[in-house]
Amino acid sequence: MEETKKDWHLYENDFFSGLVTEKNSFMSLAKKQNYKKKSILFLKDELGNSCFYVQEGIIKIYNSTVEGKEPIFFLRKKGDMFGIADLVNSEVRKANAETLTSTTVWKLGKVDFETLLDKHHLFSKRIIQVLGKRIRYLGQTIENLMVCDVATRLAKLLVYLTLDVLSDQESWESPTSVPISLTQEQMADMTGSCQQTISETLKCFQDKGMIKMDKKRIIIHNPLSLLSCVRK
Repeated sequence: MEETKKDWHLYENDFFSGLVTEKNSFMSLAKKQNYKKKSILFLKDELGNSCFYVQEGIIKIYNSTVEGKEPIFFLRKKGDMFGIADLVNSEVRKANAETLTSTTVWKLGKVDFETLLDKHHLFSKRIIQVLGKRIRYLGQTIENLMVCDVATRLAKLLVYLTLDVLSDQESWESPTSVPISLTQEQMADMTGSCQQTISETLKCFQDKGMIKMDKKRIIIHNPLSLLSCVRK
């Protein structure tokens, strides 16, 4: 169990966890924005002059290829801050951001962001911590693509999507519903695969009793066992 936990050191709590003063300062400067499903927050190559804090909803950070594929790098959900790296370096966006659900975010511009960095050292420290975690996450993603088969990548993705509710030993070994609903195409975009392969792999997991698919919901019977099985 402890070894498995180490694999998920990239788990992110609410960005402002333990930072009440810093959150109040952020909210006083940021602007609240509501978006419908499939709304674009920003596009690749736009100037990164703002960051976003997610109050509700899910956003995918992705690119589009000439072949029509859309690899997804991150999913941003409630409590996440994103758009930071481009803002810090005053660079253009390296990816697109699109809502997967109805979403509410707080948007902060560059000048106000730099004001918070200057006035709140704990806010600055949290920014560094988050960026460091995300670099490690991308490194792990590259490693998975290089050395893991599709079944392993998909199992890791399902558990990653469930991390918010895997809080103790019992939850890691109990039936757990994946709280983030993705299409098979989106799962393929996050694992470097294709929809057909994802469909076949999910069916294989279900036939082996690892998961249960109920309409749009996936239930993992035992998250720890799922990871252990695909690693053998």
